[in-house]
Amino acid sequence: MRLRPAAIALATGLLLLLADRAGPLAQTSGNTVDTALVLAVDVSGSVDDNRYVLQMEGIAAAFEDSAVQSTILSGAHHAMLVALVNWSNRPQVAIPWTVIASATDAREFATRVRQAPRTAEDFTCMSAMMQLVADKLLPLMPMQAERTVVDVSGDGHDNCNPAVSVDSQRDALVDSGVTINGLPIREGNEAATIEGWYQAHVIGGAGSFLLPADGYADFARAIRRKFIIEISGRPAPALPPG
Repeated sequence: MRLRPAAIALATGLLLLLADRAGPLAQTSGNTVDTALVLAVDVSGSVDDNRYVLQMEGIAAAFEDSAVQSTILSGAHHAMLVALVNWSNRPQVAIPWTVIASATDAREFATRVRQAPRTAEDFTCMSAMMQLVADKLLPLMPMQAERTVVDVSGDGHDNCNPAVSVDSQRDALVDSGVTINGLPIREGNEAATIEGWYQAHVIGGAGSFLLPADGYADFARAIRRKFIIEISGRPAPALPPG
């Protein structure tokens, strides 16, 4: 049976509509990605509007970077999952799980990062953030991942007196197979001690590492470098300077 032009146009339109509604998950044919990455960004009282913008712009610029995009697409599955969490004493999922399977996906995610809503409180409560990741984010992963990484950045120690300590929450995530990496920002009242605190209380799991930023102005450099390590799965010393 030969379809009339009008019928062909209608069928094509329906297919395009379904593809659009399927969203990012339709852009990769497999059901596994190389990396599932949670970006956990400090938005507590020590982070003013300018510091927040520097963090968001640094993350967005990294996803627009050709080396980062190449790293994402060079894995066995040519795709990754990423989600953005803003955390203080009330952590919030600012961007839910998103598949990055092309340079276009990466650029679109960068746009969403720049537009991400901020919900901030005064206290720094990494324990609450880790609990949210464990209870409300990881169980909703839409695809399997070869490795799952939580990328934590911030400029201060936990100060919210949580019922469950950061160490316990970290250990529970690590026991479930998650790697937690740290990007301590050496600026403000805790600049001299934040790196050591992250080393002792935050990072854990297979291949975990710290990559500090020398203040918020250095965040973009540090997060780009860190992404390439995390997404590729290579050990930190393998990353060339840059």
